[in-house]
Amino acid sequence: MKQKLPPSQISPGHADHALLSALAQDITTRAGGLMELTRSVPAMLRDCIDDVILTSKTGRRAYEDLEKTEKTYIGTRVEIELRALLRLPKGRLDTEILGHDVDIKHTMGSNWMIPTEAVDQPCILVAADEPRARCYLGLIVARRDYLTDGQNKDAKRSISAQGFEHILWLLCDQPYPANFWRLLPEAVVEGIFAGDSGNARMATLFRAVQRQPIPRDVVEAVAAQKDFMRRIRSDGGHGTRDLLARDGIVILEGRKDAQLIRALNLPHCSGSEFISAQLTTLAEARLAASAGHAGCEDFFDKA
Repeated sequence: MKQKLPPSQISPGHADHALLSALAQDITTRAGGLMELTRSVPAMLRDCIDDVILTSKTGRRAYEDLEKTEKTYIGTRVEIELRALLRLPKGRLDTEILGHDVDIKHTMGSNWMIPTEAVDQPCILVAADEPRARCYLGLIVARRDYLTDGQNKDAKRSISAQGFEHILWLLCDQPYPANFWRLLPEAVVEGIFAGDSGNARMATLFRAVQRQPIPRDVVEAVAAQKDFMRRIRSDGGHGTRDLLARDGIVILEGRKDAQLIRALNLPHCSGSEFISAQLTTLAEARLAASAGHAGCEDFFDKA
């Protein structure tokens, strides 16, 4: 998305103010309030993108790895997920809000393509800026004056530079969960996937990425095995937990180990996330053992 957006001109007195404000209020209410909208839309976008990348089955790790048809499908997926999130019905266009036909447009780029049937109709604009991990949710009445003169082979036009001034933003430059693999140096990523077994890859992951929540789908992708959860359990001295415990590193689950995570002053983890940490004292190792994570004490005994 463009990093320099013009200020919105949607205010009392603007021809679209009353309609867009009413639609924005309805959308916000349906989401459960602005705070919930700010939480749920970014999370939804992350899921839509990751579910198409599907690292665990395809080995791909980035949006750029997708085929053209898959990139197109993300837009369809966002439309479906947004309707479900807001409990919106299907309409003559994509949906109907307060009796108005509304089109839903999504982009991973810097603009949206408006079809002829949506001209002069209100549109929900959704954008995900994957490199910057920022997202956008806005409303516009797609008037012809707000669109470019040029059109593509399907007679679709994009929003003109001046047209951006007529967008009412609900979310603008809002952070959303970054692609996990973009957060790591390429050498680290390559090192993780270089392992010749699930345990080896998992041990490298949790050794390299410590004190940072790791989503469940990342664990599944790295294990690349059906019973991926087995890879992070103790396994007769050969499991990932066993391997890392020898070096005083503990792997914790967000739901099961919430108290220990807090006691070790680690970042909050959701119920579907994991986190690893190098224990620094024998007292911490004994605390971990009392919570069911034995094995790290030996590291300090040897030291």
